[in-house]
Amino acid sequence: MIQSQQIAILEAFDAARAAQPRLPAIDIAERLSISEGELQAARLGRDVWTLPLAPGDVAAWLPQLGRVKALTRSRLAVLEQSGDYPELSGGTQTGLLLDPGGLDLRLLYAHWHWACLIRDPMPTENGQEQWRWSLQIFNQHGCAIHKCFALENPQPRPWGALAALGNTDTPAFTQCVPRVKRALPKAPTLATEWAAMSDVHQFFSLLQRHQLERLEANQLMDGNFTRALPANTLETLLHRASQRALPLMLFVASPGCVQIRTGILPTPQRARGWLNLFGEHFTLHLNDTAIDQIWQVNKPNRDGGVTSVEAFDAEGSLALQIYAERQEGQAERREWQQLLAELSSQEAVA
Repeated sequence: MIQSQQIAILEAFDAARAAQPRLPAIDIAERLSISEGELQAARLGRDVWTLPLAPGDVAAWLPQLGRVKALTRSRLAVLEQSGDYPELSGGTQTGLLLDPGGLDLRLLYAHWHWACLIRDPMPTENGQEQWRWSLQIFNQHGCAIHKCFALENPQPRPWGALAALGNTDTPAFTQCVPRVKRALPKAPTLATEWAAMSDVHQFFSLLQRHQLERLEANQLMDGNFTRALPANTLETLLHRASQRALPLMLFVASPGCVQIRTGILPTPQRARGWLNLFGEHFTLHLNDTAIDQIWQVNKPNRDGGVTSVEAFDAEGSLALQIYAERQEGQAERREWQQLLAELSSQEAVA
């Protein structure tokens, strides 16, 4: 990044934050037609520092950071949760932070390109400013993979230790190439292999063997293991699940992280065109009016099968995935099956 570009970005950033101190960085980046990673990299040496750590080493710091707000976004959904990261497990390619009902994440290190520490001045109730510290991870295109914001004051010591590691090395980002839509491929053995699954995690290797995107597999299995749902399905589903205190698992995935919230839902509320769930320790923001397709998907397993509802954006990327809460070895909840049957009946009447 040449100096004149950096100065222009910083001036635009400062002006935007002066007008709206809590304006998200991604909104400022979109106004400037740059990636969020490029925006934050322009602040290096002022309020941003590169963390020269391998992805697994970055992830190993997360459980040490105390109480945080953890945030993962897809293109149309943002999941925020407050809590403490659990102990890290996994391997060299994937990380597991397993705490159903709390901070529950799957980390895909191959997509982790740049990790940085950021401090932002935030207004307080008495009109003063205080620093808000965050650790943020971006992919090679400058798209945010995961963010965590410090909530404790004073901050736990590991935040200071991370700051001591920071430097001003500038990341190199590449432009993201939009997906090229193609004709639906043929997969003559897909149905047979789908029916033979005994674990939902086998689905990923199934997609790889047939070189399929998730949405393509859903379309190929329409009327067999999948069915398309109306565009307004999610609002109805979330309202009814909330009314019935039906615990659900909400999956929101970025290119390199899947964050899962498990539990009973608050009443959905619509604000500024988005559908929102405002819970005690979590928030889900969903731009449901921009959802392009919704699918009900059944996957066989040893316990009788599980069913998800999957929402996709116009580019075919998964925006939100929903399951009923379930423990390994248990059958799917009948209340969830009943709710899905009601949605089917409602569709038929309509």
